[in-house]
Amino acid sequence: MKKYSILLLILTLMACQSVLGQENGIKKFIRNMYFSKDSSKKSNFVLVPAIASAPETGLEFGGASLFSFYTDTVRHSITRVSNLYGYAAITTKAQEKISLTASYWEPQNTWHYTANFSFYNFPFDFFGIGNNTSKADEELIDEKRTRVIFGAQKLVAPDFYAGFNAGALKYYYFSGVADQNLLFKNDPTIEDKAGGTDLQAGPVLTFDTRNNNTYTTKGMILNVNFNYIQGVFSSVGYEGGFLNVDYSQFFKLQKKLVLGLNAKEQSLIGGQSPFFLLPQLGNDALMRGYYTGRYRDRNLLAGQAELRYRIIERLGIVGFIGTGEVAHNSFSASQLKPNYGGGLRYFFDIEKGLSIRADYGYGEKPAGETREQGFYIALGEAF
Repeated sequence: MKKYSILLLILTLMACQSVLGQENGIKKFIRNMYFSKDSSKKSNFVLVPAIASAPETGLEFGGASLFSFYTDTVRHSITRVSNLYGYAAITTKAQEKISLTASYWEPQNTWHYTANFSFYNFPFDFFGIGNNTSKADEELIDEKRTRVIFGAQKLVAPDFYAGFNAGALKYYYFSGVADQNLLFKNDPTIEDKAGGTDLQAGPVLTFDTRNNNTYTTKGMILNVNFNYIQGVFSSVGYEGGFLNVDYSQFFKLQKKLVLGLNAKEQSLIGGQSPFFLLPQLGNDALMRGYYTGRYRDRNLLAGQAELRYRIIERLGIVGFIGTGEVAHNSFSASQLKPNYGGGLRYFFDIEKGLSIRADYGYGEKPAGETREQGFYIALGEAF
């Protein structure tokens, strides 16, 4: 798969070269892409030579492209911004990523369509199952995963959408030769150690009053979706489900100051617990500072608050705090883990509220271990 990652990067660079030629030079290209103050509803194409970071990847080197546009360009239309996003990267931990994502809003937001294709060749550190794993048990597991997901939601009442998601996913794990990764091999709570292939489909309900879907300053969104999951091929015996509840709300405290609240609950439904379906605590959007998958189990609950201050049109700063945990059966307040941190924002498209962000997050300090922490670079707000 590495050759396909390299091919996508080459195509991105070729596209960049073509754009540079059409715009008569790199100065005009950069000025239009990152510094233009045109507030009309024009489409925008951004090429980013991506240098990203996260605890689970180390440094990432690659390319990202974002094409954002409106399906209705009437000046005071309520239509939300649509986008096509492509990403390809390699990391200092010998991982490869390819991802293509689409979000399409019809005029007046009557329909919302989403699609995603991704392939990850992703060796990762495994620490065990549960909310209290140990750094001393760390093992390196090879993972390859492919996902294809489509979704459609229709506006059925003011601010209320109903629709469905459908897709397929395939996971493959390699835990080394016989005397390697014995925790992973011998732990009886880990099911489907070699991976599996599943089809999934289910309903989606969304209540959305946000004033902007890229940089929200007021309103809320509540998204609830349930996927029925059926194993196929070697996983034909698996049958279960996955519930995801995601809530965000925003309050404009002052002209430049916004408070954002976010909470997520995920639960694996059914009598079996395939390893590749277990919710994982920590990523660049929620519980920043934790290595993704350091804690994983059948259920996840996490929340955060973020203060966002827009220093000037182009620059912003944020500070955030949060807490969360994973659990096999029920949650316990005594098991909640903290996180906190801050970051910078650069808005390369002021009208659409599109930004590049850099965050540093801290987590707990387990006994006898260093504090959980991580640096993140990404496109767009965390939530």
